[in-house]
Amino acid sequence: FLLEAVLSGADPPARAKTYVEAAAELLADAEEELKVGDLRQAGEKVWGSVALAVKAYAYWREGLRLSSHGELWRYKDVLARELGDWVRDAWMHATAMYVNFYEGWATREDVEKALVLAKKFVEAVKAVIK
Repeated sequence: FLLEAVLSGADPPARAKTYVEAAAELLADAEEELKVGDLRQAGEKVWGSVALAVKAYAYWREGLRLSSHGELWRYKDVLARELGDWVRDAWMHATAMYVNFYEGWATREDVEKALVLAKKFVEAVKAVIK
């Protein structure tokens, strides 16, 4: 909500850059949470980073604001077609981290793998939109 309020007057490319920068910040936060052993918070930040990267790509590509999980799921297919099918694997790992936030089932190794894939995802989006 706060990010949307700050960006309310920004053009789509500026919004895209802001979203991808926020995604990168969440990845750094996820690494810190992982260091202290908070797997739920680390995973939630992994999920958030990937969700923001999808939003960034949609703003950059079409000036489109995605506002629901369903829209994120559908738009992820655009990224997979344009960046490669590996995007689906990164997306699924990030989604598992969203579930883990509520259930607490993921192991440290699960969160570490999701973080690696999320970094690749965010970096790929950053490279395209900048």
